[in-house]
Amino acid sequence: MKHLIYIIVASVLTSCVSGNKTDVSYFKEGHFKTYLGKRKDSSTFYRTEMLQIEFYKNQVDTFSIYWKSDFEYELRKVNPKSKLDSIPFVVKITGIKEKSYQFKGSYLGSNFKQEGETIKIDK
Repeated sequence: MKHLIYIIVASVLTSCVSGNKTDVSYFKEGHFKTYLGKRKDSSTFYRTEMLQIEFYKNQVDTFSIYWKSDFEYELRKVNPKSKLDSIPFVVKITGIKEKSYQFKGSYLGSNFKQEGETIKIDK
């Protein structure tokens, strides 16, 4: 019985670790669409390993992206035009589906919170 428990725990840990790394790496590069809140507002973006170029309401913004872990990254505007633009936006991935992830985000040091969903677009 003791060995069975060890086998179950080991297989659960192994599947979680390998599954999450594979799933999250799928979202580190490519074309995406993000919905904020309950799909009321959206933007599209293209992400590489180091940059994210976002298109929102006829504006284009470029961000450097720094992955703190597999489930958390930080966006910093490349050419900030205001004090708010210079504050990093921290994103925590809270759930993963096949081609999308849910997230919670906030400006570093702020009480402002934002939730949404990001979907990878095949192109």
